[in-house]
Amino acid sequence: MIETIHFYHTNDLHSHFQHWPRIHELVTTRKKWHLEEGESSFTLDLGDHIDRSHIYTEGTLGKGNVDLLNKAQYDVATIGNNEGITLSHNELENLYLHAQFDVVVGNLIDQDGKIPKWLIPTTILTTIYGTKIGVTALTAEYTLFYSQLGWQVTEAFNALSNQLMELKKKTDIIICMSHLGINEDEIMAEKFPDIDVIFGAHTHHIFHEGKLINNSLLAAAGKYGYYVGHVTLDFDLETKLIAKKQAHLYDTNELKECANEDEFLEELANIGKANLMETAFIQNETFKKEWFKESALSTYFGKALTAFCQTDCALFNAGLFLSDLKEQEVSYFDIHKMMPHPINPCVIELTGEELKDIYLLSLNESWPNLEIKGLGFRGVVMGKMITHQFTVVDQVLFVQNRRIEPTEIVRLATIDMFTFGYFYPKFKESPKTYFMSDFIRDVLIVYGQKQHLI
Repeated sequence: MIETIHFYHTNDLHSHFQHWPRIHELVTTRKKWHLEEGESSFTLDLGDHIDRSHIYTEGTLGKGNVDLLNKAQYDVATIGNNEGITLSHNELENLYLHAQFDVVVGNLIDQDGKIPKWLIPTTILTTIYGTKIGVTALTAEYTLFYSQLGWQVTEAFNALSNQLMELKKKTDIIICMSHLGINEDEIMAEKFPDIDVIFGAHTHHIFHEGKLINNSLLAAAGKYGYYVGHVTLDFDLETKLIAKKQAHLYDTNELKECANEDEFLEELANIGKANLMETAFIQNETFKKEWFKESALSTYFGKALTAFCQTDCALFNAGLFLSDLKEQEVSYFDIHKMMPHPINPCVIELTGEELKDIYLLSLNESWPNLEIKGLGFRGVVMGKMITHQFTVVDQVLFVQNRRIEPTEIVRLATIDMFTFGYFYPKFKESPKTYFMSDFIRDVLIVYGQKQHLI
């Protein structure tokens, strides 16, 4: 007898909720259909469901996302870097308190080496006919970031190897929920033929009909809820072998429109906004945003960033500011609207000669109009590079009007999106310190509260 098993999967939603009503309707309706037909189905989320640039996620610290997964009857979820490193240790510990699904992460432990209470390294799903499905999950190894937040992210394939040895003894089928990216998934398929299906995420790749490597079927559904994945396995109950594997994607734009989609989005926004309406500080004058030149707002933020990081100079882009800082009682909602980016402050140590080169590189005339996607940036264009409190005159570097020798070490406050090597390759290898529990909007709030006590 052949048993058909269904898996529905989403990944990298990044709090793009515009398609969520259709996703909810699809996965809940299909679960009911399959049950009526005597077939088992399981719904999986592969991480980065949350993104704190969305007001609902920020206002609920991700717990609203968990509520949506609960209501959609998800069975298993894992974490991506947005869950793992944009929440504080305590916030991540509390994120899944009310989850009605298993949270599986196979390569994350506490600093003391213990498995956190909110996750399990593996789980076993059981079908209507008693078929055992071993589930493991792996998240991307942002080792330094996790360490600063009080976690240890372990080497993914070492953890996987150990888990497979145990799961093979207890299960008929093994699947891996991977938030490692397409390259790692393809290597995984080559190295670990015991995995029957690898559900992929992180790099936002798409496999419309899956990709078979050795024994493993790779399935991936892109990003932002544009697609929902559907994998079916035909499992021979007598031979205990998979007879057939198939993968398919549903384009959510082509799904039937749900009632009240706009009202749903408005409701989420209102919930998030209501939770952030408390006054953060009182602003006594209006600072206008300017993307292509220095402004009173960029100077104000430069002061905030250098004060927070305890440095003499700072580097950031004017495109960070999405709205003005107005003369009013400024709420946490106002600050989030102005700077929604999940970007952290960072301090980089450079020699005077290196910082001079950074200044000259920042004069690149094509950069201000660059449309940036990713790296935590949620704005439109890069905008002017603001070199706060440092300049170069006649090939000599000055920091706060003080001449800096070429070999002198300077601590530069900046933002983490510049440390990955895309704009300033030198930053990638330079000594640096990240402030992982604070976003750049928190920097502005702290400064505003000190300047304008409420």
